[in-house]
Amino acid sequence: MNYPRGYKVQMGLAKYVGRRVLEGLIILFIIMTIIFFLFRATGVSPIDMMAGGARMSVETREALVRQHGLDKPLWTQYFIYIKNLLKGDLGVSLYTLKPVSEIVMEKLPRTLLLFLPATIISYVIGIIVGRRIGWKRGKKIESGVTITALVLGTLPVFWLALLMLYIFSFKLELFPLGGWVNPEVLMEGNTGAIILDVLYHMILPVMTLVIIQSGGALLLMRTSMIETLGEDYIFVAKAKGMPEKVVRDKHAARNAMLPIITSFTISVALSVGGNVLVERIFSWPGLGLEMFYATVSLDYPLAQGCFLIMAALVIVFIILTDVLYAYLDPRISYG
Repeated sequence: MNYPRGYKVQMGLAKYVGRRVLEGLIILFIIMTIIFFLFRATGVSPIDMMAGGARMSVETREALVRQHGLDKPLWTQYFIYIKNLLKGDLGVSLYTLKPVSEIVMEKLPRTLLLFLPATIISYVIGIIVGRRIGWKRGKKIESGVTITALVLGTLPVFWLALLMLYIFSFKLELFPLGGWVNPEVLMEGNTGAIILDVLYHMILPVMTLVIIQSGGALLLMRTSMIETLGEDYIFVAKAKGMPEKVVRDKHAARNAMLPIITSFTISVALSVGGNVLVERIFSWPGLGLEMFYATVSLDYPLAQGCFLIMAALVIVFIILTDVLYAYLDPRISYG
């Protein structure tokens, strides 16, 4: 039976996406298993890490061990974890005794609120500037912008964050020293005032992230643009007498965007985990900081939940990237 070409393309893409989803689930299962056993490979009980763990009575310690299921064999704990996970249960924090899903849902929006705008702004700047300097290759402005981007992109994030705090918060007193909202404003309950105060607290950490991230996005776009300009279809477009802007934006930049999309989608996914250094220096109570404290204190369920969500989102965004490739580059075929 003869099917329309569009139908075959859609079926091919559907099979490809299905295969990639299956591969993603397998990878996620492997990551989940590694994380589970990795935390327990330290040989240190989280009960001993708790406040006053060394001063606990034997009865109290044994009660806590039984309460959290740490008295069971390791493989039994693993199968219980898998069973609960399939039901959507990420477990309970060993320290706060709150459900891990509840903690993640509380911290995740704060991290996204900080890192998502920073990532978008960084890539918008990187794409616009990188496209232009890639097109104007060999000019003095290209050398200046490239060197600046290299310097900014290699700055240690903790050093830049501390420098920004010192200059703009401590010396000039233009921004708060940390936090995500003023407690007094939060207690007043004025929604408009809370939004403005959160945005005010966001400015400095977002500026820090944009300075660091935009350099890498700019250099990637510039390199991709230069490679694309060497393609035959660009010479054909120029030979046809097309306007410079059309050749640059419609032909060169569109295909040069492919590596940028991969980098952007993965950066967005990784932003869910936050940047621990940035969140810690700016006292931003996000998921990255929570994941750090959970790892250090051996809060198994919370740390596993944070890592698992980050890994799942990275896999989802990689699959979405592959689908976007088909839209941006018609030469890509899924059989």
